[in-house]
Amino acid sequence: MTDRPHRSRDSGGTRAARELFLRVSPELRIFLPARHRGTGTLSVPHDGTSSLAHVVQSAGVPLTEVGALVSEDGTAGGGERVEPEHRPRAGEMVRVEPVPRPQPVPGGPLRFLLDVHLGTLARRLRLVAGVDTAYHNDRDDPALVEQANAERRVLLTQDRGLLMRRRLWMGAYVRGSQPDDQLADVLERFAPPLRPWTRCTACNGLLDAVAKAEVEHLLRPGTRRTYDAFARCRDCGHVYWRGAHGDRLEELVCEAARTADAAQPGPRGA
Repeated sequence: MTDRPHRSRDSGGTRAARELFLRVSPELRIFLPARHRGTGTLSVPHDGTSSLAHVVQSAGVPLTEVGALVSEDGTAGGGERVEPEHRPRAGEMVRVEPVPRPQPVPGGPLRFLLDVHLGTLARRLRLVAGVDTAYHNDRDDPALVEQANAERRVLLTQDRGLLMRRRLWMGAYVRGSQPDDQLADVLERFAPPLRPWTRCTACNGLLDAVAKAEVEHLLRPGTRRTYDAFARCRDCGHVYWRGAHGDRLEELVCEAARTADAAQPGPRGA
């Protein structure tokens, strides 16, 4: 017995060979229409010319979220990994698996670019992770793709259409509706080395410790009386100190450290 969808027959009684089948892993079923999320197995039209990449994205799953495509039968052979450019034959079953976690990022240090809807996440990545995180609230989709490609940044978004743009070199769908959940998802997926309190939440510049005397003229009287340790952004000059929200921010930093540690491969808690 198989969970493969029943194949229809044409008027002549022969089995219609104009479809192929996708078996989508549970982690990726959020991208499927609601009626397919239970089993994750769906039939899609087969035109004989479309690549597997086109077929998968037409089903709703961005290739940025796919770690492997495995042909379970057909000309490629059972259980054989195939490339996105593979042209499946009619009746072929392809298993769609998620990207591994943590996901490696090729070519240099990990850097992010976030779309307009993820401003809070951008500030948290800068604050609690210290990751180079670019963010603009006035960039359209083509400009985001251009910047991501030019600066080799991973584009983080909840816009599936943006992730499906062919020119985008690398992107990731951010899971979760709340900033805490979104931050945990990004840390679990990429497991960046954490450098909290090192980046400006306003502009992404690096912070340097600064003597109180150098910034005292910028402080309100209550701040001058209460605090003695300060940092200043190299780029925009914004001054930071552990203020009234310091305990809450410290909790965010500690939680991020636990999440990132759990995402690391190999023994934990050493």
